[in-house]
Amino acid sequence: MTRIKEIIKHLDLLPHPEGGYYKETYRSIGNINADSLEKNYNGKRSYSTCIYFLLTSDEFSAFHKIKQDEIWHFHEGSPIKLHTISEEGVHQEYIIGTNFLEGQKPQLVVEGNHWFAASVIETNSYALVSCTVSPGFDFSDFVLPSREELHNKFPQHERIISKYTS
Repeated sequence: MTRIKEIIKHLDLLPHPEGGYYKETYRSIGNINADSLEKNYNGKRSYSTCIYFLLTSDEFSAFHKIKQDEIWHFHEGSPIKLHTISEEGVHQEYIIGTNFLEGQKPQLVVEGNHWFAASVIETNSYALVSCTVSPGFDFSDFVLPSREELHNKFPQHERIISKYTS
């Protein structure tokens, strides 16, 4: 059994709509009431949530966004290249990994309401990370746009959008 299959089985991961595999590992018992959240949230949210996320070199995490900040924590495998595009159209690229001498960081915060996508850098490999979200993740906060929607919004980033959308 390959390492990828071992991780999927051992951690009980499921396919994620954006690509890759995931499993929620933490959801706080406490909640933030709707009247204490920004107006763009509908309903209450957990204080925090966390998932395992496995991405293989055969796929990518498609451009998507959520309302909350999301912290990526690297565990093992190949470094990840993560792209963000702000609502103002500013594109940034980050490498999440453990080779500190090459500027990689084992942790990265993706700001809320930024579009983001990721891929594994090494071929025939994978990356296992965790993602922490606060206020807690809810699928009603998740936006997975079409390629055409993002091209229309950010025509200056057509190349990178085409690479990370279906």
